[in-house]
Amino acid sequence: MLVLALDTSADIAVALVRDGAAVAARSAHEQRRHAELLSPLIAEALAEAGARPRDLDAIAVGTGPAPFTGLRAGLVTARSLALAVGVPVHGVGSLEVLAAQSLADASVDAEALVVSDARRKEVYVGRFRAAPGNEVEAVEPLAVLHPADVSRGGATLLVGPAAVAVADVVGLPASPPHSVDPAVLARLAVDRAARGVAVPTEPLYLRRPDAAPPGAGKRVTG
Repeated sequence: MLVLALDTSADIAVALVRDGAAVAARSAHEQRRHAELLSPLIAEALAEAGARPRDLDAIAVGTGPAPFTGLRAGLVTARSLALAVGVPVHGVGSLEVLAAQSLADASVDAEALVVSDARRKEVYVGRFRAAPGNEVEAVEPLAVLHPADVSRGGATLLVGPAAVAVADVVGLPASPPHSVDPAVLARLAVDRAARGVAVPTEPLYLRRPDAAPPGAGKRVTG
């Protein structure tokens, strides 16, 4: 089974994954030009793997949370390509992927605090624990917080792109992973779909976008 996995919740990460192993991967440490860079990176990964879009069996995409523009670029690309080649597209929360990476070899009572950059001097926060079948489950709902308001709770690990920003506050060292592994994203997506678990591709923005249409003009009377 050949899966294209991509995530644009922070940096851009792309991989072609066959039977759980990445056969080609591309990434860009870029959080502003997702729409411009994503398609060329996908094309490069396909070329390296000697594959064409019609060879894909599924597409997996990270659903955030993340700022509006970058996340939208990944989701629109995944949905459009899936529609064009006639394959399913499966979504997985990006913080869940990071949690699964960090908890893969952790003890059974480990809990991961996952933090990523939400801009506006805030961070996205998720807390997860390991679950059967190399899965993770949320301990509490995802949130957008100022770094000073992040609580450690029962976490034993602090991971994610913005982990350094809250390390002193929660009293845990920032540990890898700091970025999404598309191979883990693909595994979670495929496993969940096979078990009949929902894998929606709706974006997790957690708040309104920075840009918004103007409101109606004031009515002038006289």
